[in-house]
Amino acid sequence: MFNFMFDKKTLTIILIVILGLWVVSAGTEGILNLLLTIPAVLIALTFHEFAHAFAAYKLGDETPRLQGRLNLNPLSHIDPVGFVFLIVAKFGWGKPVEINPRNFNGKYSLSKAEAIVAAAGPIMNLVLAFIFLIAVQLITIFWPQATMQFYLYATGQIGITALGWPGIIFMIVSSTATLNIGLGVFNLIPLPPLDGSKVLMHFLPYKGKEWFYRNEQLFYILFLVIFITGLSSVIITPVISAVFTGMNWVVAKLIGLFI
Repeated sequence: MFNFMFDKKTLTIILIVILGLWVVSAGTEGILNLLLTIPAVLIALTFHEFAHAFAAYKLGDETPRLQGRLNLNPLSHIDPVGFVFLIVAKFGWGKPVEINPRNFNGKYSLSKAEAIVAAAGPIMNLVLAFIFLIAVQLITIFWPQATMQFYLYATGQIGITALGWPGIIFMIVSSTATLNIGLGVFNLIPLPPLDGSKVLMHFLPYKGKEWFYRNEQLFYILFLVIFITGLSSVIITPVISAVFTGMNWVVAKLIGLFI
């Protein structure tokens, strides 16, 4: 996951404004819908950051362990501002895992080791998405009541307040799968401060890396422009949909072999 190089006070003010505007416009249905997304956000962010920490630790860096990041306790990995941004604005971040590349064991080149640590987070999200898509398929097969309740809600035939526990469970499981795909794909974009930029750096030639470092601030600006203008949805949504469709197809085939 990434870390924004902005003053936390500024982010907090922006957060308060977004929350205020959202609460005014959301109503009871919107607030309840948000509350049901919290488990998915906690799972996605926690496992993402843990994967970074675990990869760095396995490569010889004790920094994540010493800072208490080698666990699945959400409190160790959640950045409060980034967490709320993710559930309200669908754009957020976790507490960055600090690493010291000088501590790596030398099994891989420094560039490759950093790329492995960076890629671990998005890969974890995609693995989680696959697991939860399996759960969605199994619920669809063996618990039709849950599927039907969620279908009625998704098509607007009932409100979220009328959604029973089976439908709520289905909603949480399916939203966890979707959010993990989104977070995994999002973080693989090769722009700083995202994980994909560190993966890309490993494959660039020396001069390309030098140019990338010299222009890093410009890439930060480009990143902000893309997301402020909404171009991110145009770019990312088709990729997320394609990954979702492909994973669902694989899951359906796998389940078909055993059921």
